[in-house]
Amino acid sequence: MPSLVKSQNPCNHIGCDKKGPIMKPTVAPFPTTRLRRMRATPALRRLARQNVLTTNDLIWPIFVMDGEDTETPVPSMPGVTRKTVDRAVVAAKEAHALGIPAICIFPYTGMEARTEDCEMAWDPDNVSNRTIRAIKDAVPDIAIMTDIALDPYNINGHDGFVENGEIVNDRTVEALVKMALAQAEAGADILGPSDMMDGRIAAIRSALESDKYQNVTILSYTAKYASSFYGPFRDAVGASSALTGDKNTYQMDPANSDEALRLVERDLNEGADMIMVKPGMPYLDICRRVKDTFGVPTYAYQVSGEYAMLMAAAENGWLDSDKVILESLLSFKRAGCDGILTYFAPRIAKALSG
Repeated sequence: MPSLVKSQNPCNHIGCDKKGPIMKPTVAPFPTTRLRRMRATPALRRLARQNVLTTNDLIWPIFVMDGEDTETPVPSMPGVTRKTVDRAVVAAKEAHALGIPAICIFPYTGMEARTEDCEMAWDPDNVSNRTIRAIKDAVPDIAIMTDIALDPYNINGHDGFVENGEIVNDRTVEALVKMALAQAEAGADILGPSDMMDGRIAAIRSALESDKYQNVTILSYTAKYASSFYGPFRDAVGASSALTGDKNTYQMDPANSDEALRLVERDLNEGADMIMVKPGMPYLDICRRVKDTFGVPTYAYQVSGEYAMLMAAAENGWLDSDKVILESLLSFKRAGCDGILTYFAPRIAKALSG
């Protein structure tokens, strides 16, 4: 049997209260220990497997647009389309049939409809809110997640109002609250504030509680980094040509990780039910730190750039697409995530059921 030895190194995880020496097993020498034994057959590998990916882990992001019975390809995201409301309902029915528990709605808005005041963001009849109602009518059991940020409606392409070149915080938060209430009224189950303004979770939670939407959950984009992996998404929602400058003053610096834990603690204290890390694979260390430190429902977004890279490699025959997609999603589970937003959701759901 392996012996136990004392380690003089105390636990160094944030939040760990262990003190003094830790007992840990030593590994018996070869050939007593042959770690390959547990890899020898599929059955043994299944018995030893620590993490499993299922359809319950998937949230499918879709892009919606005005019109009827139409889908428009997103060139930088092969296989992804913008869908009119009726086609979004078809997608929701497909997701539900595949066992995918949630679908996330992102609106496409042309430049001609964007304004400085972003009033369309909280219009009860904007394309997002019409899609929520249509899906809820047709597929009431699927959970609907939304996006809360001004960038799809902002002539400047930013997540908040721009005044004299500055993305202002508090005025933006007031608008985000109106946006959240409009989405809750339409029937959204999960609100996804992705704007990274300070104080918006507390303001949204307070408004929901005051307006009889206590059961609407908040999945906060808490650790959203100022990443270059978002390019195809901005094409998909029509924000690329609108964006002036960059988002470095409100999205996180990719060099930082401790700051992410401060943001998570703040958002939880303000009323968030779940936490998001975005992007996904380049920030798996953040996922693990969040889960180890707080033990709360933790999600990651396998963003458009990650999707586009995998699809491009697969289409060129450089990678086995199904295998690398599954492997990439399993990495999120191994890092501690409870679920993943991924454009691969229906494809993987079919693979898992096959």
